[in-house]
Amino acid sequence: MCRPGQLIIFTGDEYRDVGLSCKGLSKSSFLPRRGGRKMEMTDAGRELIDAGIDPVEWALRIELACLFRINAHLGWEDSINTHSTVRVPGDDHHFLINPFGLRLGEVKASDLIKIDLDGNVIGTSKHPINRAGYVIHSAIHMQREDARCVIHTHTLPGMAVAAMADGLEEHNLFGLGFHGRVSYHEFEGASGDHNISERARLAESLGPSNKAMILRNHGLLTVGETVAEAFVWMYRLDRACRVQVMVQGAAGQFVTPSPQAAEFTVRGTQDFVDGFGAGGPGEFEFSAFTRLMNKIDPSFND
Repeated sequence: MCRPGQLIIFTGDEYRDVGLSCKGLSKSSFLPRRGGRKMEMTDAGRELIDAGIDPVEWALRIELACLFRINAHLGWEDSINTHSTVRVPGDDHHFLINPFGLRLGEVKASDLIKIDLDGNVIGTSKHPINRAGYVIHSAIHMQREDARCVIHTHTLPGMAVAAMADGLEEHNLFGLGFHGRVSYHEFEGASGDHNISERARLAESLGPSNKAMILRNHGLLTVGETVAEAFVWMYRLDRACRVQVMVQGAAGQFVTPSPQAAEFTVRGTQDFVDGFGAGGPGEFEFSAFTRLMNKIDPSFND
């Protein structure tokens, strides 16, 4: 028989392990396979699925919780601030957000809060939500169907570049990868319910296709159809900002690559993000970091 907690693949109408059919068993025994990553069910997850949470939503919770652990590992934490979200399946555009009051490095899948586009909590939570996060993320989820995941950071290099008049410069490999593909949003003060109309301008600033945006005087934002895609764009955007700050701090002249070099780097960056056709956007990198987080502290799965 199928063992609770084993690793499985969800094929759409049944749950299947390698060579073993598990059709007809409780969904709480298993998790869908997402983006090439097999996920293991924990007792906490099994209890919540038995209580009514969709297995796909639980899988998304694990991915988002893992993202927060990766963020902390990479030094992207800003105390209990900053936020990332992922939209759950359904026509209501409900999305998951981290609770206000927890460091990213301690967030677990069961801690995540599901809210609607008006900022109302779906279900219950012992933690509040960051209202600035609700405004920023709902703005994007409302207007971009492809933006299923939205990541926002306050890294020091990102905030430094966000404060620069010329924004992101294209004098390094990471920066060149965003040639013609990064948006900007003018600073209107701290986001929140007091300026709810900013949502329309945030969505307009991002535009219909860009995956990255610099919030002037504020920080960085990336989007993706998956958590993995949003992550890989944020990883590369933050790297670009780090290199830029280091180059400017060196107080020397830098080389500006040719327009052709910029165009070739954009193509090469997209090929890299797409896994050279062998995987979904960002899947290889996110999977690599997921393995690391599971090795360091797998409690985000709970």
